Amino acid sequence: MDFFNALIHNTVFMSAVTGWFAAQVIKTVIYTCITKSFDPERLVGSGGMPSSHSAFVCACASATGRLCGWSSALFAITAVIAIVVMYDAANIRHAAGEHAKILNYLMDQWAQEGHTPFGTRLKELLGHTPIQVLAGAALGIVIGLLGAYFVT
Repeated sequence: MDFFNALIHNTVFMSAVTGWFAAQVIKTVIYTCITKSFDPERLVGSGGMPSSHSAFVCACASATGRLCGWSSALFAITAVIAIVVMYDAANIRHAAGEHAKILNYLMDQWAQEGHTPFGTRLKELLGHTPIQVLAGAALGIVIGLLGAYFVT
């Protein structure tokens, strides 16, 4: 029980989780407003506006910087990890989602021609646009700084 108690009292960890949670809720609200339908998968799924990956790692990095110092090795490590995660979300995972769209289209065409469909549809909403990544980063930075501010 000491582990869980320490975890919920860890400002950096709780800032990161709060950043992720806030982004997921905002993403779900935006999706619901645009589509006029509620999809519970949006509460935990990847992709969409804002990036919860960016919010998570930026909240972690900004809380670490505020608490440990902006020139500390810990901040440098968290900032580098945040950059890698955001690059991956905006480039590699976004490209994988675009590939999934093409493959799903080809599978649909194959099935319409009377061929036996193979496999299941691939998930298309994997990554983020640069704007979604920046919005998640801004949200995470604000949450991380606020979380660290209230404990110091």
